[in-house]
Amino acid sequence: MTMEMKDSGSVVLTAYHPHSPARIPGMEQSFVQDIPTGHSPTSRKSLPRCRRINRMLSSESAPPPAFSRSNSQASMDSTSMEDFWCEVESIKESSEDGSEEATLLEFKPADEGELEAEWLQDVGLSTLISGAEEEDGQALLSTLTRTQAAAVQKRYNTYTQTLRKKNKHTVRDVRDIFGTNDSAPTFETVPVSPVPSNGIQLPGQKPVWKSVSSNSCLDCGLDKGSPSVTEELSYEVSFSESITILPKTQEWPKNQRFKKEDSALPKFIVRKSRFGLTEVGDLSAEDMKKIRYLSLIELTAFYDALGVELKRNRAERVRGRENGLFGVPLAILLENDQRKVPGIKVPLIFQKLLLKLEETGLETEGILRVPGSASRVKNLHQELEAKFYEDTFDWDQVRNNDAAGLLKMFVRELPSPLFTVEYLPAFITLVEKISKIKLQLQALHLLIMLLPEANRDTAKAFLQFLKKVVANEGKNKMNLWNVSMIVAPNLFIYKGKRANQQEMQAAATTAHIVRLLIRYQDILWTVPSFLISQVRKMNEAAMNNSKRQLMFDKGVRKLLRRKTMERDRPERPESDIPEGVIRVYAPLHSKVSMAIQLNSQTKAKDILARFHCENSCGSSQTMRRQIQSLHEIGGNIGQHCLDPDAYMLDVYRANPQAEWVIKPKAT
Repeated sequence: MTMEMKDSGSVVLTAYHPHSPARIPGMEQSFVQDIPTGHSPTSRKSLPRCRRINRMLSSESAPPPAFSRSNSQASMDSTSMEDFWCEVESIKESSEDGSEEATLLEFKPADEGELEAEWLQDVGLSTLISGAEEEDGQALLSTLTRTQAAAVQKRYNTYTQTLRKKNKHTVRDVRDIFGTNDSAPTFETVPVSPVPSNGIQLPGQKPVWKSVSSNSCLDCGLDKGSPSVTEELSYEVSFSESITILPKTQEWPKNQRFKKEDSALPKFIVRKSRFGLTEVGDLSAEDMKKIRYLSLIELTAFYDALGVELKRNRAERVRGRENGLFGVPLAILLENDQRKVPGIKVPLIFQKLLLKLEETGLETEGILRVPGSASRVKNLHQELEAKFYEDTFDWDQVRNNDAAGLLKMFVRELPSPLFTVEYLPAFITLVEKISKIKLQLQALHLLIMLLPEANRDTAKAFLQFLKKVVANEGKNKMNLWNVSMIVAPNLFIYKGKRANQQEMQAAATTAHIVRLLIRYQDILWTVPSFLISQVRKMNEAAMNNSKRQLMFDKGVRKLLRRKTMERDRPERPESDIPEGVIRVYAPLHSKVSMAIQLNSQTKAKDILARFHCENSCGSSQTMRRQIQSLHEIGGNIGQHCLDPDAYMLDVYRANPQAEWVIKPKAT
């Protein structure tokens, strides 16, 4: 289906999800304009595709985007842009052949108040709209930093003002939610820890901006990166709190300039805190839900701090197919696959296509760029739909370029884009409006945290494959920029009346996003530690609220009073384990538990080593093959698979009520 979203200027952002004969308006017009006099439109396809693309990219029809390159490298830029538009035309032609179907997704008009109401619901604060008192909402509010609280306050103010204009029901005053404090701090751009919900800027107060210092994170830009420079990233302070705000008089550059070389991207390393690093699969589903709430609030605060509008789409829900392989929503596809393989996180057909290409296609020259036969891909598509789940499909007959075509088709045919309809504009904005690589990476990081689990896991598998393609550049002739140019149209397609410089720049923008996703994927799928700290505080606040509510319950008070009177002697505590000693359980080991004294240098991997040493003789072969990890369970976290380098005394002090269990890490 084709989804059109109006973006800035005359550019139309399109997420292409094929389902019916679809055309790309404007693209064909620009190609026809390049046909020499005497050629009819029907003879357009007689020209070699790359020749037509080259002519489209020539200075007579449309100047190439202004890359920061020397004149001697201009032809290389045209070639890289040719890859993008060749892929666009290949997508268009495959839809014209009827192998794909498309539907136009209409977007509902919405006023600002409705958009803010949706935002409040998406961050888990629907109670601010309903007026109900809900513990989870209050717990979330109590964990917010000043910039995050200001972002919530701004959206709630807009929502209430819109309702008042419409003469709707009475709404709560923002001060009833956040509290009042005459000494509430203004926005100083220094790192701060989360503050109580009443310690925020009040209506009428103006933030205090600081100018950019020469050594701030804003100095890490695309044009300054080099292989010899490595910058350290820290996740201990929220992104919105740690940035230095630009003066309002300074504007972002209107036209970004991209360099294709890998050296144009700086190297980043993540500094491990004493809690180690946490990947998205290391937290429970309930805690990841809270991470998503906090990530949207943080992303909004981050964009607010930079003076950038966070654009979101509001689209009608389109129901995809409920059976089959292509054109099926990821959630439904996974639900069907999990009946066959319980616990699977990436669709089976997608995994099989990736495996086929990794086994035989990584060294194929032009893999992803050189299209397979349209007729063969169409037949394979139909045969897969009929035979895949019966395990009768012959994978040996599939050529590498055809498998690549099927892989890209799967991504395009998803009823909802892999990076979701709602946040496609935010992905584009982070490049168009934010000029520094480090800030782009931080925005991209939060957007990845926002993705639904199925989308995030599938995107991760896709990007891991693309990284392997780039690693084999010496044989397949596909470098990072080439791969990004080919993949970008399958995720983000821009279209217009003709391929002018603005549209060419838009093409480079989407390719740059894919390049960031491939290059920094190991960073992007790590959960920032400041978000985990907020989840802990949120869980603690919810537990405290529950305890208070329980104590006020009359029936419980009477029961406790009766139990106290009947008790002859004080009960022994459940555990006699002294401070700094934890009991670790290992159900799969012959020695199922062990008390371990912690010191300031004890790491999770040291505890694992103790168990492996104690159980080396009695361990089963199955247990040896499994990757064992230490898990933190309960207390102020749902479940947390610990980094082997995590310092256990720090983790214990952060969550003294947790249980500690050694078991296989979820995959």
